[in-house]
Amino acid sequence: MLKNSNSQFSTTINPKSFGLNTERENVLQHTLRNKNGFELTVMNYGATITALKIPTKNNEIVDVVLGFDTLEEYKKSFQMEGAPYFGAVIGRYAGRINNGTFNLNGKQIQLNKNHGKHSLHGGINSFSNVFWKVILVKNNENPSIQLEYTSAENEENFPGELSIKVTYTLSEENELIINYWASTTKDTIVNLTHHSYFNLEGHKGCVLNQELEIFSNKMLEINSENIPTGNYLPVDQTHFDFSSPKKCPESIDNSFIIEKENALAASLLNSKNGLKMNVYTNQPSVHIYVGGNCSKQIKGKNNTDYHATSGICFETQNFPDAPNHAHFPNSILKKGEKYHQKTIFKFENI
Repeated sequence: MLKNSNSQFSTTINPKSFGLNTERENVLQHTLRNKNGFELTVMNYGATITALKIPTKNNEIVDVVLGFDTLEEYKKSFQMEGAPYFGAVIGRYAGRINNGTFNLNGKQIQLNKNHGKHSLHGGINSFSNVFWKVILVKNNENPSIQLEYTSAENEENFPGELSIKVTYTLSEENELIINYWASTTKDTIVNLTHHSYFNLEGHKGCVLNQELEIFSNKMLEINSENIPTGNYLPVDQTHFDFSSPKKCPESIDNSFIIEKENALAASLLNSKNGLKMNVYTNQPSVHIYVGGNCSKQIKGKNNTDYHATSGICFETQNFPDAPNHAHFPNSILKKGEKYHQKTIFKFENI
């Protein structure tokens, strides 16, 4: 089992206890707590958030993210068709890249394909299913944890060696703050995001009775394979107009354009227990996805059967397939430049 410590310090687990054939990586879980009783647990496999426990106004504790109880189950989930990527960092490139190809500096790059004929969320061996190194844990006010990973040149056929750091901070204002930094030895493409499935009712519930609001007037048009066509659609001409709060849809897998930097991108409200989450980002879009279905192949935390409406993702990021659309926001990170992405999930009891 992935057990948490009773303090703010890490628990080290021998991976052999999971029956895994590893290179003796230490499986680390760190639990951060703020003064208001919020608890965030992060595992170094995939830089994954495994739990986010929030006290409600009714003095209940709600774990608002989906996940698994063991490392073996996290690993096994990447072998499923439609892997859920529960709580993980996504990269090198979040979202789909059409045919797994793009041109950079006059050269065509062919990535590994892991989603039919396309590349999705960084390919077969992505940032979500590797071990990261924990380099800093701060346990005082605004506790935080920083992890790093170096992606070798040509990993999944991406150019350049990419060095990445991600910091999770649990602020005393009840914010989960995620900062990402990256640099490269050669020009490459980068698009990082986070993939927690949120459910303000708790990870055993359903999101359909929670209210979603998206602060966007436009979304990306997509084809039948969820690849952007390059066109923008006014949301009021689609089935996905959440410019005012509405119940979460049963099915959504779409990117919404955020036109202001460091803006409020979306919010989620569970009126039953009064929990609300606001999502802020410096990224040009938020990709929203309702899902979590494990088809009873793997049990979720506490022996839970996750289903098609168990959770909702807010993937703040650049546009999917941006390298293949000149008018999309730039996704190229040049040698000598720095990449920075910041997203805030702010919680309140109303």
